[in-house]
Amino acid sequence: MQPDNDDQDELMNERMCIVTRESLPAEAMIRFVAGPDGSVVPDLKRALPGRGCSVKAERALVEKAVQKNIFARALKKDIKPAADLAQQVDRLLVMQMTGMMNMARKASQFLSGTMKVDNAVRSGAALAVFHANDAAADGVRKIASARKAWAMTMDEPEEVPAFRLMTYEEMQELMGDNAFIHAVALAGQAGEGVVKRAKLLETYRGGSSDKASDT
Repeated sequence: MQPDNDDQDELMNERMCIVTRESLPAEAMIRFVAGPDGSVVPDLKRALPGRGCSVKAERALVEKAVQKNIFARALKKDIKPAADLAQQVDRLLVMQMTGMMNMARKASQFLSGTMKVDNAVRSGAALAVFHANDAAADGVRKIASARKAWAMTMDEPEEVPAFRLMTYEEMQELMGDNAFIHAVALAGQAGEGVVKRAKLLETYRGGSSDKASDT
């Protein structure tokens, strides 16, 4: 049985960015659904029921979809996205990442402290390192040196990525005592989950992870 036109449209909405018209993997996009109050609701877990549409995970594209209200056409409903929808998505991505950091910490796959980070990088155990945006330059440079030293030991040099996505105060608000200045994600499902979410947030904001040689 062939899907009808509405079903085909819905499949296109889910698999194609409604702004750029690119067909992309689900993990490279943010899904949205219509809320019962006529709002547009971000669905990061892609689990909410009903017709959905997707936007490539870039803040500028979400802002464009809001400005032109492309959502109304894609969702076939008289809806109006909130002016701060792009910021809502950013906040949800941050909460998703910090929640995974807390889970990874419980699994001993996310450690904080300059010495622990430095040791993990130099031993090859680090998947990625994280710095508070307001971390002191000396600490960042020390860990950058460890990242560069590790890369030089590899046949195909590849630096451990480093992320700066939040200030210490912002982390305290969401993570309490688990806030950090320097931290490292280690191998394992939870540690990999942290890195995956950090990359998504960084991509959404239009950034790229630090290179040790640039630090």
